[in-house]
Amino acid sequence: MTTEQIFEAAMSLPDESKATLAERLVAHLVSNIEPEVERAHLDVARKRKDEVLSGQVEALDGEAVMARARKIVGG
Repeated sequence: MTTEQIFEAAMSLPDESKATLAERLVAHLVSNIEPEVERAHLDVARKRKDEVLSGQVEALDGEAVMARARKIVGG
């Protein structure tokens, strides 16, 4: 089966089943992250947290940022 065939079959599922499938796929991907990649992500997250807490950068509201991005790209 190709990924396109799997996708088409998944699209015929009820929404609740699609959500369950998506959750399971994401959980699988997250559980298979290479340790060095996960460590690098954590290092970046810690650095950014420290920058916000020290006042070096300003945290922005995620919804406001996404609304602005949608406006820019015309979505």
